[in-house]
Amino acid sequence: MFLLFFRINPSLIMRTLNLFLPSLALGSAISTRQDSFQTKCAKFADKINLPNVRVNIVEYVAGGTNVSLPDNPATCDATYQSVSTDFCRVAMAVATSNSSEITLEAWLPRNYTGRFLSTGNGGLNGCVAYDDMAYASGFGFATVGANNGHNGTSGEPFYNHPEVVEDFAYRSVHTGVVVGKQLTKLFYEQGFNKSYYLGCSTGGREGFKSVQQFPNDFDGVVAGAPAMNFVGLTSWSGHFYPITGSNTSDTFLSADLWSVVHDEILRQCDDIDGAHDGIIEDPDLCHPVIDTIICTPGSNSTNCLTGAQANTVRQILSPLYGVNGTLVYPRMQPGSEVGASAIYYGGSPFSYSTDWYRYVVFSNPDWDPATLNSHDIAVALAQNPYNIQTWDADLSPFRKTGGKVLTYHGLMDQIISSEDSKLYYSRVAETMNLAPSELDEFYRFFQISGMGHCGGGDGAYGIGNTADTFNGVAPENNVLMAMVQWVEKGIAPEFVRGAKFVDGVGSEVEYTRKHCRWPRRNVYKGPGNYTDENAWQCV
Repeated sequence: MFLLFFRINPSLIMRTLNLFLPSLALGSAISTRQDSFQTKCAKFADKINLPNVRVNIVEYVAGGTNVSLPDNPATCDATYQSVSTDFCRVAMAVATSNSSEITLEAWLPRNYTGRFLSTGNGGLNGCVAYDDMAYASGFGFATVGANNGHNGTSGEPFYNHPEVVEDFAYRSVHTGVVVGKQLTKLFYEQGFNKSYYLGCSTGGREGFKSVQQFPNDFDGVVAGAPAMNFVGLTSWSGHFYPITGSNTSDTFLSADLWSVVHDEILRQCDDIDGAHDGIIEDPDLCHPVIDTIICTPGSNSTNCLTGAQANTVRQILSPLYGVNGTLVYPRMQPGSEVGASAIYYGGSPFSYSTDWYRYVVFSNPDWDPATLNSHDIAVALAQNPYNIQTWDADLSPFRKTGGKVLTYHGLMDQIISSEDSKLYYSRVAETMNLAPSELDEFYRFFQISGMGHCGGGDGAYGIGNTADTFNGVAPENNVLMAMVQWVEKGIAPEFVRGAKFVDGVGSEVEYTRKHCRWPRRNVYKGPGNYTDENAWQCV
């Protein structure tokens, strides 16, 4: 992710999807005998004759079982995938040039709804998002997923291999869509009616890349926590290590001290929204003063900061500027300190940033991430291979197709600052000269308070973007189904309802909250407890 690759609670997707989609049970019940669907799948390999496509596996998979993934790279951290519905699995390799190819899978479900969907990826990863494929195919989408043109989570395959970089920048997803749509038409007599995209992090960037560069690929795009402004993001995530230093540096803060910082930020900012709930509803209004926790003479240094440590916090909560004072990337939003301390502030370089600079920017495996400076960043920004920045702000071609894009971003995101999504929204509004009410026709952005990176967090983060955040199929509770309703019925989402789970993934719902459509903000008005979604108002 940038993240990080989600692992699924193996029973969650089967339990929840079978509860809300009883038709899936029919597929499972008849999967033990050779029926017409199984026969169709068994014969499908003979029908596939597509340019540049090498078919490796065509097999029938029964719902309620696990797909074994013996060839999945170890760093992708998935040796199997639990699935909830019967489908025909096609695994293949697709050449993208004379020296590059992608690994592509298509899962064609029995309970097909006439909808096609592509998944995305995370981080610098060459990992098929099998978890998202299982999630979407369970809803009856003909689903594809690709590996971004390389295997594993390292960026080393980019080294002196521009074709692999091109696959990562845009070509893998687009190629998967082209081939996937052909396979869908070949397998189902009716073809497909609508096409969708679902991804977060790098997957969010890939969704917007499709919107910007391939406006006809999708009717509806759900793009979470997008890793847009990609080179700026990669530079920003790499600049934390020179700030904190190693864990022996006087500028370094331990995880315990970051908890102290977080508690102080909550003390200063939690109540701004009107509710004392441990969540910063609007980080834009939070500008913490760190001097309040600087150690005084004789104080306990385990509960306060030295001057050097306080300066570290100030730098981390500030935007990153480059040469000539140009903005490279906005600040890390306050409230994300605890999660980010384990990823960015732990006294080690961030591997994705290191790999990008080593294997793409400088083509030097020995480049030292501790030396990253504004001149290095300027070189990287000027390079921008295959326009991987994904920062184009004129979405007119996509708008003209009638396409819709829904983006969301967690306000506790510890990997990609939510400030960047707001910055991009403003760029689109300015470039297209559109007011928010006009952007609402095709582009809606929702801030998800209390959500970390693509999921998790302290608040109502369960919005149905993955199986880990599933809380039903009603469009108001599920961003994917909200997009389906917007595209197919013309009913645009006015809010995204999130669920706060009692004990984490798939557990009992403690409370729900309606997350506002940007640029409106959520404010506690009462009466009632902050756990009552009706006590909040979008203003």
